[in-house]
Parts: sequence; C-alpha cells; structure tokens
Amino acid sequence: MAAQTLRPTGLVAIDREMARQHADAIASFGQNKDIAGRVAASTRRNGRLILLGMGASHAVARAVQPLYRAHGIDAIALPLSEQLGQPLALAGKTVLVTSQSGESAEVVRWFSETGQRTDTFGLTLEAGSFLGRTVPCLVAAGGTERAFAATRSVTVSFALHLAILAALGEDPTSALAALEAPEAIAIDAALTALSEVAAVVTSGRSLQGLAEALALGLTELSRRPCFSLEGGQLRHGPMEMLGPKIGVILFRGDDPTSDLVTAMALSVVETAAPLVIFDASGKPPVAGAVTLAFKPASGLAAVFAMLPVAQRLAIAFAEARVENAGTPLRTTKITRSE
Repeated sequence: MAAQTLRPTGLVAIDREMARQHADAIASFGQNKDIAGRVAASTRRNGRLILLGMGASHAVARAVQPLYRAHGIDAIALPLSEQLGQPLALAGKTVLVTSQSGESAEVVRWFSETGQRTDTFGLTLEAGSFLGRTVPCLVAAGGTERAFAATRSVTVSFALHLAILAALGEDPTSALAALEAPEAIAIDAALTALSEVAAVVTSGRSLQGLAEALALGLTELSRRPCFSLEGGQLRHGPMEMLGPKIGVILFRGDDPTSDLVTAMALSVVETAAPLVIFDASGKPPVAGAVTLAFKPASGLAAVFAMLPVAQRLAIAFAEARVENAGTPLRTTKITRSE
C-alpha cells in the first residue's frame, strides 16, 4: 500500500486557527465597542493617530492607515522598532500599539523607555499580556494564536479596527457581511501560475497593507524570498527584476486606485512574469493574468473577502515546497529579542 503523506503539524495548527477566525472576528467587533469608542474619541479629538506594531501587526496597520485618513485622521503606521530608533514626537497624538501576543520585545522596551501612557491604547489577543496590563486595550475574542504564521490573529485585528472605524462613523455593514458569508474562491489556477517561480512580489495601492500581509505569510511558510512593494514603488525601478521566475500578486479593489493597479498588471504581463490578481474592482479581467474575482468591494469589506483566500494561497504555495511547512526553523511565535 502506498504511504500516505501526512499534513505537517504546523499546518494542522494553522487550519485550527483559520477554522474559527471569522466567528472570532465577528465576536471581537461586538465585544469591544466601549473601548473602541474611547479610542475613536481620542483620535477624533487629536486628529492624529500613530499605529505602532511589528510583523503582521504592522501589516494590519498599513492596511487600515488609509481608512483612518479617509475619516480626516492624520494616520501614520510605523514599525515599533523604527519608533524606538527614530522616534516621532507623540505629544497631542493618539497612539495605538498592536501586538497580538502583547509580549513582543519591542513593546516591552518601548513602554519601559518612553513611559508613554497619555492617549495610548493597545490592540491584542491576550488581556493578561504585558500590553494588556499596561494600557487600555481592545482584546480580540478567542485568546492567543498558537500556530506560527499569523492567520486568525490578522483577521481579528482587522475586526478590532473595524470597531474603532465604526465608532468614527464608518458603516460596518459590508465588512461584517464579508465575515459572515465568505466567498468560496478556487486557488488552483493561481497555484499553477506560481508553480515554477523562485520568488514572489506582492503589490497594491489602497490595498497595499493586505499585499504586505500576504508577502509576510508567504515568506514565513515557504522560506522563499517573497516581499511587497507599493504599486508606485514597484514602478520606479524594481520592475527590472520581473521575468518568468518572479511571480507577481496584485490587489485591486473597487476604489479610485484601481486603474493604477490595472496599468501595473498590463506592464507585468509584458514581462512574462506569472501574474495573479486578487480583484474586487468589478472591472474586466486583465488578459494574461490569473484573476481571483470577488464581488466589488473596497476597504475592510475587500480585506475580509480577500484575506482568507490569500491565506489559503500562502499555505498551499508553501506546502508544495517545504516538507514541514508551518514549523519555524529560525524564529519563534513570540519574538522576545531584538
């Protein structure tokens, strides 16, 4: 009898997290309305918001940064390590520190060195963590994420931001609908398109933060070089790398930046680089690209629609290349050193 290949334990752990991420995200939105209102009031009063985090937490901040700006908030997302070494002045600004574990080395050091507390809030999965004990926090439902690569933690973090944005006046209906009824999108054609690539670059415009989250997941799980460049930055020189061995994944939403993503897609096709487009724009597909088509959406509605499909793509991409995908070799779930 032919031996059956067992699914790696690291991916089994990720499967468990993903199976409950939508329910936990909906619960997270509903359970944090009071503290979300406090964060929104501080942000509205100051008019300036600094979003600090590392890894996937920073990618989430990058994704929501334009959504706060749409509400007239001067929002800036920075890696916490950059704030430690090249600090922005924080007086008169609301600060939101995101750490899914609440125990990251940079979080602990930043609070110990700055003592910053005024108009400072946290976003975490663990109420009893260092961050949860130090400042008022939005706390996601479901507790600590156990699997290595961030999946459920990213989804519930977006839901916590949705609670803040709703308190600022945003209508959460379409975003919640995307959580309640996820779209079933096949990824087989995308996997085939990327089957021979040596590296992947992800890119977007308004959805650039989501592109960065996918690049991180691809890198962590597949151990292949996968990185992200904002659409304009990709255009200014790095397109020299493109060719048959460099995969490109673009994110296109139903927003004013969609035409720029379309123009980039047309340019990528000309290079013969395999191209996959996560597309919620409602526009016609780009010839020569593999299109993962979603209902027209923007903002967090687009994020919640695309994110679980992007997660599945990262997992399948890694599983085809790494024997023990999901089990880290050089890092740990909670990064306690700098």
